[in-house]
Amino acid sequence: MTEPLNKPPVVALLSVGIIGGLLAGFFGVGGGIVMVPLLLVWAKMDQRRAQASSLLAIAPAALVGTASYAVGGVFPILPALLVALGALAGAQVGAWLLRKLSLGWLEWTFIVFVAAIATVVVFTVPNRGVSLELDLVTAAGLAGIGVVMGIAAGLFGIGGGIIAIPALMIFFGVGDLEAKGVSLIAMAPAALSGSVSHLRHKVATLRDGLWVALAALIATPLGSLGAFIIPEQLANIIFGGFGLLIATTLLIRAIRRRRNP
Repeated sequence: MTEPLNKPPVVALLSVGIIGGLLAGFFGVGGGIVMVPLLLVWAKMDQRRAQASSLLAIAPAALVGTASYAVGGVFPILPALLVALGALAGAQVGAWLLRKLSLGWLEWTFIVFVAAIATVVVFTVPNRGVSLELDLVTAAGLAGIGVVMGIAAGLFGIGGGIIAIPALMIFFGVGDLEAKGVSLIAMAPAALSGSVSHLRHKVATLRDGLWVALAALIATPLGSLGAFIIPEQLANIIFGGFGLLIATTLLIRAIRRRRNP
């Protein structure tokens, strides 16, 4: 695979990073769920490059988001490490799949993926008074979530928090802030692992990733502040609705492209 020749405008990359960073802090995700479609439209990237470039910015945003949540008293380090261990393995599988699968398949899979997860989030009612209590079964479950999270990171160019957060709330009954804290801590290693693979295989450029990451680093703390202010159910509904909007927009674009190749 050859390195892309075109250089997207810096303004476009910074704008994507700002929006992605706000969502990363607010929802505890990497921000890729919105950065990927924006990179497709604003930076004129293809699906593969957009997903890889998004991943380059996720690790820095996750680290800043972790620090912001820690300041607010949310720092579930042990559960997050278990998720991260699974995610490290999953990220390599996802990065390999990204290089092997066709762009058309990736586009349609990403649309279905975003729509399904957004729907789950809308109907999830979190409880901020519940925290994770570790035992062998819980530890195995957390590692399993991490594997799926890592595959999503490498394949879809997202941090995987959009998977981990609903799973933690649904299967373990934890509060949304606790789930977001776990997600942010755990996604950084997986994002770094997938990013190295993408750069090594020239799926994305360091230049693009750095500009997006710079803007995300500035915006993430502001998003984290909002997470502590807005009621948990309202936050879930907003995010779910936004995810469905993104999926619908991408679906319309894919249909138009198919009709007018």
